[in-house]
Amino acid sequence: MIKNWFKNIGPGPLVAAAFIGPGTVTLCTIAGVSFGYALLWAMVLSIVATIVLQEMSARLGIISQKGLSEIIRTEIKNPIFRNLAILLILSAIVIGNAAYEAGNISGGVLGLETIVGNPILDFGGLSINTLSVIIGVIAFILLYIGNYKVLERALISLVILMSLAFLITAIMTKPNLSEIFKGMFVPKFPQDSILTIIGLIGTTVVPYNLFLHAALVKEKWKGESDLKYAQKDTIIAVILGGIVSMCIIISAAAIQTQEINNAADLAKGLEPLFGSFAKYFLAIGLFAAGITSAITAPLAAAYVATGCLGWNTNMRSKKFRSVWIFILVLGVLFSSLGIKSIEIIKFAQVANGILLPVIAGFLLWIMNKKSLLGIHSNNLKQNIFGLVILAITIFLGLKSILKVFNLL
Repeated sequence: MIKNWFKNIGPGPLVAAAFIGPGTVTLCTIAGVSFGYALLWAMVLSIVATIVLQEMSARLGIISQKGLSEIIRTEIKNPIFRNLAILLILSAIVIGNAAYEAGNISGGVLGLETIVGNPILDFGGLSINTLSVIIGVIAFILLYIGNYKVLERALISLVILMSLAFLITAIMTKPNLSEIFKGMFVPKFPQDSILTIIGLIGTTVVPYNLFLHAALVKEKWKGESDLKYAQKDTIIAVILGGIVSMCIIISAAAIQTQEINNAADLAKGLEPLFGSFAKYFLAIGLFAAGITSAITAPLAAAYVATGCLGWNTNMRSKKFRSVWIFILVLGVLFSSLGIKSIEIIKFAQVANGILLPVIAGFLLWIMNKKSLLGIHSNNLKQNIFGLVILAITIFLGLKSILKVFNLL
C-alpha cells in the first residue's frame, strides 16, 4: 500500500517545497514571536485558498496537457491583452524569481552556517561565501539531469526532511494544544498584525506555483483517469506544507524575547530553552527550505519563459536550460557576494502583487471554458470558492503594492 502511495505522489510536494522558502520561515517566525498562536487561522485560510487554486491548475494541466503560460498564449485572442499578460508574467516570474533566488540560497546558507560555521573564501579582493556556491552546485546538478523523476525524488526527500525538522522542533516546545486549536479556528486581529496576516497568506498563495503545477502534472500524468490522484496529491501536499508553516509559528511562540528577525535567530533563541538539539533541527529545516526553493524557483521561471515565448518546454532543451541557469547563477552570485538587490525585489513584489489577482482571474475564466475542459470545467461550488479567493488576491495585491511604496 505504501509503495502504491509513493508511486502516485506527484508534483504536490514540489509545490509545497516552493511555497515554504526562507521568506516563509522568517515570516512564520516573526508571526509566532510577535503574536503567539493568534495568527494560526491565517495559515488555515491560506491552505484552503492554495488547495482551491492549485487543484484548478493541476486539472487544467492534465486535461489540456499544456502549461498555464502556453494556454495564456493560445487562449487570449486580443494581441494587445496577450502581449501585456505575457510581459507581466515574464516580469513577475522570471525577474521576480531571479531576485528571490538569492534569498532562497541565503536561507539555505543560514541553516548550514548554524551547523558548520561560516567558510568565506577571499578571491581577488572579493569575499565569497562558499556555502552559497555549494548549494548552487547541488541545485545545478539536480536541474541539469533534466529527469523529472530524479528531481521529484530529491525534492520529496528534502521536503520530508524539512517537515520532520520543523515538526520535532515544535513538539520540543511542548505547546498548549487547546490554545493551538483556538488560534487555528478563532480569527483574531491583534494590534499591528494586519501586515503579518497579509504576509502569511501572500507567502503561501504564490503565483509561480500555479504555473509550476500545471507544467509538472503533465510530466507525471497523461489523462483524465489520473485526476483523482492529482487532487489527492495536491490536498495532502498543501496541508502538509501548511502544517510545516504552523510548526514554525508554534516553535517561535515559545520564545520570550522579541529580538528575533529570522530563523537563525529563532535557532539561537530556542537553544537555552531546549538545548542544542532544537538549534540543529531548525537549522536542517531552514537548509531544506532554502535548497528546495532554490531548485523550484529557476524551474518555474524556465517553464514560464518557454511557455510564454513558444519555445520547447522539454527540461533538457537548450533554451529551457538557459533560463534556469541564468536565474540560478544570478542567485548564487548575489548570495555569495552578499549583494542586496532591494530595487529588483521591490519591482518583483509589485509585479507579483499585480500578477496574483490577474492569474487567479484568468484561471477562473479558463476553468469555465467547456471548449477546453469539457465535463471537467468548474462546477458552481468551485466557482464560488474561486471568486472568494479572487477577492482575497485582489486585496492582497493592492496591499503588497501599497506596502512597497510605503503608503501603508
